[in-house]
Amino acid sequence: MSPTTAPGDVLVVTDETFAPEVLAHELPVLVDFWAEWCPPCHAIAPMLTEIARERAGSLAIRKLNTDENPVVASTYRVMSLPTLMLFRDGEPVQALVGARPKARLLAELDAALRQ
Repeated sequence: MSPTTAPGDVLVVTDETFAPEVLAHELPVLVDFWAEWCPPCHAIAPMLTEIARERAGSLAIRKLNTDENPVVASTYRVMSLPTLMLFRDGEPVQALVGARPKARLLAELDAALRQ
């Protein structure tokens, strides 16, 4: 974590920073695969910021612009946006495609993290 970031911040990752910021992270990481042209992606952004603050210390949230970072998006076969992918111990454990209400997203994340 850089000196300008704090637990609960939603950090932007790139093809170059994905491995250290997601795969090597000690916490489970939810990655928001998004694009500038995607209205649902913009709609869920404030909700993800809320979740990042509420779950600071137990869940990290990262954003990856798929247009600017095609390598990671291709590696994980991201075909639709937004795609929220949960990683634990360097491995993807769940992919959620499309926007959803906060309560539903939290329930899905909690269920995946209990497995």
